[in-house]
Amino acid sequence: MHDARRYHALPSPFAMKRGGVLHGAHVAYETWGKLSAAADNAVLILTGLSPSAHAAAHAEDPSPGWWEDMIGPGKAIDTDRWFVICVNSLGSDKGSTCPASLDPATGEPYRLSFPELSLEDVANAAHAAVSGLGIAQLACLIGCSMGGMSALAYMLLHPGSVRAHISVDTAPRAQPFAIAIRSLQREAIRLDPNWKEGQYSHDSYPEAGMSIARKLGVITYRSAMEWNGRFARIRLNPEQRDDDPFGLEFEVESYLEGHARRFVHTFDPNSYLYLSRASDWFDVAEYGEGDVQRGLERIHIERAMVIGVSTDILFPLEQQEEIAEGLKAAGADVEFVALDSPQGHDAFLVDIENYSRAIGGFLTSLR
Repeated sequence: MHDARRYHALPSPFAMKRGGVLHGAHVAYETWGKLSAAADNAVLILTGLSPSAHAAAHAEDPSPGWWEDMIGPGKAIDTDRWFVICVNSLGSDKGSTCPASLDPATGEPYRLSFPELSLEDVANAAHAAVSGLGIAQLACLIGCSMGGMSALAYMLLHPGSVRAHISVDTAPRAQPFAIAIRSLQREAIRLDPNWKEGQYSHDSYPEAGMSIARKLGVITYRSAMEWNGRFARIRLNPEQRDDDPFGLEFEVESYLEGHARRFVHTFDPNSYLYLSRASDWFDVAEYGEGDVQRGLERIHIERAMVIGVSTDILFPLEQQEEIAEGLKAAGADVEFVALDSPQGHDAFLVDIENYSRAIGGFLTSLR
């Protein structure tokens, strides 16, 4: 199978927001559709913490992407009309320069010598990739979850580079609850004896820490309503249990175990730590003298759609209302969509019908 992944070399040195620089760094991206002669039909997608740039199947890589049902000919993000770009975040190990990459100065992986990463760095790297494709202004910038925060940074740091914005299940800054959960996820990884201050190897990998981090994540990505509906208090059959006196007993535990098993070894633990912390650090208030609304009011775009879910405990609806109000106060024509999907924060990956209707409707109306 061919790889649809492309790479954009970042300017060297690439300066990081919190100090430090990267030399010879790059970001991975994929594209779908065709760029118009006027380069005015580009849609950029910024992802959550763990996805790659492979958002949808591609002639060169037909495997399904993480947003497969949303992107393609005739779908909500219609590749017959739009030139769609998905950039893998700087700091992610899905093709972009990250803590697992080799430091050209030493020939060894960066590990914890990687400069402190912020979502502003993620935004600047994505902007460099878009500019490298000859695009001065995006028709629309779409940000999901962590990518929604990166998208706000993108618009704050690069005024005039975006015409319309779709904000999906995100926030202008992390709430204490989200910070607390991510802090526990990082602690689980760091307390795993195999983490070794970031010096783990493939054969000696912090599997237990990554497994707990993933389980904590999955619990918060969904809602209690969905857990009740799907699993109730159903117990595993005796033959599905192990002999451990505190072993798995309920179906929900087994579900989380399966999720964690599929995740470990697919993501670099140090990259996870860096991106997780970057999500906690991001705060639009930094751009508004300590005030979130004033920070948002510095974003000048024509139109926006802000989508949130009532069952999202990680990025609650009121934070998305805050984004909508701020962009409106700055003069944008803003549509706020509150969905009642039971799937919580992950609804944008699961409740494709409702998200398609909203996103497809918005994109169709763009002139």
